[in-house]
Amino acid sequence: MSGHSKWSTIKHQKGVADAKRGQLFTKLAREISVAVRQGGADTQANFKLRLIMQKARDNNMPLENIDRAIKRASGGTDGAALSEVTYEGYGPGGSAILAQALTDNKNRTLSEVRNILSRGGGNLGESGSVTWLFDSRGVIIADATKVDAEEVALFAIDAGAEDVKIEGTTLEVNTKPQDLEAVRKALELKKVPISSSELSMVPKTMVKLDEKSALQALKLLDKLEELDEVQHVYTNADFPDDVVGKYQG
Repeated sequence: MSGHSKWSTIKHQKGVADAKRGQLFTKLAREISVAVRQGGADTQANFKLRLIMQKARDNNMPLENIDRAIKRASGGTDGAALSEVTYEGYGPGGSAILAQALTDNKNRTLSEVRNILSRGGGNLGESGSVTWLFDSRGVIIADATKVDAEEVALFAIDAGAEDVKIEGTTLEVNTKPQDLEAVRKALELKKVPISSSELSMVPKTMVKLDEKSALQALKLLDKLEELDEVQHVYTNADFPDDVVGKYQG
């Protein structure tokens, strides 16, 4: 399984603890606000808003919360002070890390990200230092246990997917960003059980980590995810399967 699949799967299988569910909904509402600010509240015309609303539904965010976020953003104030920032750095074992944030205080968020990286065995890099190691892709994660994974993989390719990875219980479908919605709809018509679909930064190459570095990297990535302002965290770390099992256990 690709490192991207492992990190995505770890996050999904761990689930969203009740204590963190409020934080997740807050982050989703923030993304919705910025999408409305940038492209308007018309979902037919705003591609980014449609994708974020789908992500919110995948994470069981109540419909009234989604509608409230759109209405507040449409009022012109919600999300107006937020800036989109990407922090780049390195984790244990030389792995690359991207942390995308929405913040109203860049200096504070920069300090928090730098602190987590340094305490977790990594360091903050300069702008452009690791972004080139990733490609923007649509990523669909599905349950491979209830379908013929090989058949679904071929179907996804025919529907416009660029790549499909199958490992154990997980099926990961990669698409061009603009093809994400169409491929998801095709898979839904095929009754494929989809757990998530979103625009993501997928690593071009992976960095294999030993057990010590892998556990250290997983803890660091979790710490970054827990920051209120950090929306997404991506890495090219490749975690050994036995380490993933220990961490999830």
